[in-house]
Amino acid sequence: MPRLCQTDGLSEDQTEILKAVRQFVDEQIIPVAQELEHNDEYPQEIIDGLKELGVFGLTIPEEFGGLGESLLTYALVVEEIARGWMSVSGVINTHFIVAYMLVQHGTQEQKEKYLPRMATGEVRGAFSMSEPGLGSDVSAVSTKATRADDGSYSITGQKMWLTNGATSTLVAVLTKTDEGADSVYKNMTTFLVEKEAGFGETAQGVTVPGKIDKMGYKGVETTELILEDHRIGADQVLGGEPGKGFFQMMDGVEVGRVNVAARACGLAWRGFELGIAYAQQRKTFGKAIAEHQAVLFRLAEMATKVEVAHTMMVKAARLKDTGQRMDVEAGMAKMVASEYANEVVEDSFRIHGGYGYSKEYEIERLMREVKFMLIGEGTSDIQKMIIGRSLLKDYQLR
Repeated sequence: MPRLCQTDGLSEDQTEILKAVRQFVDEQIIPVAQELEHNDEYPQEIIDGLKELGVFGLTIPEEFGGLGESLLTYALVVEEIARGWMSVSGVINTHFIVAYMLVQHGTQEQKEKYLPRMATGEVRGAFSMSEPGLGSDVSAVSTKATRADDGSYSITGQKMWLTNGATSTLVAVLTKTDEGADSVYKNMTTFLVEKEAGFGETAQGVTVPGKIDKMGYKGVETTELILEDHRIGADQVLGGEPGKGFFQMMDGVEVGRVNVAARACGLAWRGFELGIAYAQQRKTFGKAIAEHQAVLFRLAEMATKVEVAHTMMVKAARLKDTGQRMDVEAGMAKMVASEYANEVVEDSFRIHGGYGYSKEYEIERLMREVKFMLIGEGTSDIQKMIIGRSLLKDYQLR
């Protein structure tokens, strides 16, 4: 058994789940990932297989047809899947965030309406907070939901960077609403917007224009979402009470950051595997390059970074499972995992030499995919601001 990315204290069920997912990754994802990624082809057969494994309902409570597993289990599953192909883990990430937000904040009616079908993958979730001019400044949300006399709403605005924007059928959308609060953060509401899968007009007043072309993260589509006087009932307000959208979304972002950390861990893990395998196969000056001290030291540093990132990701996931606030731990895990993943994958690229620049080699794909880890769910600079501000509160001079 390899030393890296082992997690102590797992239950028998968790161990069996991870064993099944790892086998699926080795047999069903890694052999086809290169071709699908280069063709930017949606991995439908892989998704169907994940549905059969129960991954779409992994954290959904058993009473709603899910497996009722922890965030830790989910994060470790994501790590395994990202090791095979990062895009596939993206397919289930936003679905998971929407399911999590429903479990934590949804009304009983909303849970009963959506969670059983989300557990099977029949309903697919997407998460929509960002806008074209928004970046990390969530307070600048301009998409507006206006309440009508009958209590319903009309939503107008443009959303950006929706993973699963076309394949999803339920989108959690953050909007501005006029709740009369003195804080912009208390004048935001999350709506559960239903639509059809596909591009074009997918519901009344809801348009998915097309796929955004990206340097990596291929296979899964990233889109805009245009809302023009989209009529929606008050029963589609997440939790049934307007004005709580920002806090609901931030709760979702916390688990999203653990997810991105897990994805980065998977990429780093795979980068190390490719690097250490190639270093034993490639020979220069009469011996395998792994026997040259420069390469051996590089491998040692890579493995250490993989282990540090995995450990911090596991700590953040376990803390979230206790119900405690963990914005600092999630930020630390996301920052360290994404930065280290980029360093590990680049070191593996260097070990491959000229062959690493060839599309025939898997490391070329990882080099493009790993860059997304630096910006997904908040850049490293944003994580540093979150971490630093919290530390100043904890260590304030008295």
